[in-house]
Amino acid sequence: MADYDYDVLVIGAGPGGYVAAIRAAQLGLKVACAEGRETLGGTCLNVGCIPSKALLHGSELYEEAAGGTLAKFGVKTGKVSLDLPVMQAEKALAVKELTGGIEFLFKKNKVTWLKGMAKFAGPHAVDVAGSAVTAKHIVIATGSSVTPLPGVAVDNDAGVVVDSTGALALGRVPQHLVVIGGGVIGLELGSVWRRLGAQVTVVEFLDQLLPGMDGEIRKEAAKIFKKQGMALRLSTKVTGVTVKGKTATLTLEPAAGGPAETINADAVLVAIGRRPHTDGLGLDVIGLAPNQRGQIETDHDFRTTVDGVWAIGDVIPGPMLAHKAEDEGIAVAENIAGLTGIVNHDVIPGVVYTAPEIAGVGLTEEGAKEAGHEIKVGKFPMMANSRAKTNREGDGLVKIIADAATDRVLGVWIIASLAGTMIAEAALAMEFGATSEDIAYTCHAHPTHSEAIKEAAMAVTGKPIHI
Repeated sequence: MADYDYDVLVIGAGPGGYVAAIRAAQLGLKVACAEGRETLGGTCLNVGCIPSKALLHGSELYEEAAGGTLAKFGVKTGKVSLDLPVMQAEKALAVKELTGGIEFLFKKNKVTWLKGMAKFAGPHAVDVAGSAVTAKHIVIATGSSVTPLPGVAVDNDAGVVVDSTGALALGRVPQHLVVIGGGVIGLELGSVWRRLGAQVTVVEFLDQLLPGMDGEIRKEAAKIFKKQGMALRLSTKVTGVTVKGKTATLTLEPAAGGPAETINADAVLVAIGRRPHTDGLGLDVIGLAPNQRGQIETDHDFRTTVDGVWAIGDVIPGPMLAHKAEDEGIAVAENIAGLTGIVNHDVIPGVVYTAPEIAGVGLTEEGAKEAGHEIKVGKFPMMANSRAKTNREGDGLVKIIADAATDRVLGVWIIASLAGTMIAEAALAMEFGATSEDIAYTCHAHPTHSEAIKEAAMAVTGKPIHI
C-alpha cells in the first residue's frame, strides 16, 4: 500500500470542509485541511451567513428604537442615532470569535491546517503554497463564489457597485441602494440598509421574488416588503450600469422587452446568485470535469468519478446552504471511515433572515402537484396566533402541504418573526414521515409562535380552532 502524508485531506475550510475534517479526525483518521484564507470558516463565517446576521440583528434593534416599536410598549428612548462603525465592529467581533473557535476545534481534534490554496497534482496529491502533500482520500469542499453580472463591474473598494462582501462592509448608509436580484442575499442585505435609513429598490428579472420558494409565500413576502418601504421592480432586467464619481446610473428594461429607462443610485448591490468555485483547483489534472452548471457530480456517498476524490457542499448539485454542506461533511467523513453517512436531500430547510423571517422545507405546492401528488393544504395566519399578536408580529402565515391519500407532510412554508426556528419542527416531522394529523395532535406550548404550525396542521383536515 502506498504511504500518504494524510488519510484525509480536505480542500476548503467552510462549513462543509471544516466539519468533514473534524469528523474524520474524531473517527481516528489523520487529517489535514487546506485553506487559503487568513481565517477558517469559508464564505459563511467570514463574509456570508455570520456577518450578515450580525448586521441584520443590529439593524433590527435600531429600527425598533428609531421606528417607534419600543415606544409602543412604553419604552421611551428619545432621539436615536446610528453609530455605524460600532455596529460594524460588533459584526467583526462575532466573526473573529467564531472563526477563532474553529481554529481551536482544529487544534483540539488534531486537524492540521495547511495554509494556502490547494491544486491537484494527481488523484492523491496536491500542491499547497509550493509544498507537495499526499492523501489517501481528498475531499473537495471549495464552496461557491459570487455570480457576476455580465457588463457590470464590481468594485468593493470603491463602494458604489458592490457584491455581497462589499455590501457587508459599507462605511456609510446609502441614500439609494439598488439591489440587482430578488433572492435571499439581496433581500437580506437590502433589509439591513433599508432599516438603517436607505431607500431600497429591488430589481428582479422574474415576476416574483425568492425563486424556488412556494408561490403563495413569494407573493405574500412581496406584499410585506412593499409595506416596509422597499420598491420592487419585478419582471425587469438590468442592461447596464455606469459609474461617475459616487453615482451609479442603471439602465432597466422590461424582461419581456420594451423601452429602457434609467435610475440613479449611490450604491448598487449585485446579488444574482452564486456559482460553484473550482477555479485554480486543477481538476483537469485528475480528469474530473464539472457539469454544464460548473458543479462536480458525485454519487450518493459523495464519491466523484475519480477514485479517492470526494466532493461536498456548494460545489456539488443541490441548494447552496451552509447546513447542507455541514451534513454532507459529516456524511463524507463517515463514508471514508467505512461507516454509513447519509443526507436526506429531500428535507433541507431554507431560511431568509429578513423581518419577518421566511422559511421552507420540502415541496412547494407547485412542486407537489408537478410530482403527481393529490394534495391537501392547511394554512394559518400569524395574526391569529396569540403570541405573535401580543408581540405585534402579525405578518405572515404557516402553510402545510400534505398528500391527500396518506396525509404525509410534503412541505411546510412559513413567514413569521421566528420562522427560521419554527421550521426545525417541520423538518424533524418530515424526517420521520409524519402526517399532518401527527403534528395536529402533538401538544404545543401556549402561547408560542409554534402553535401556528399545529393550527395549520389542523387546517389540513379542516378543523383549525382559532380561525
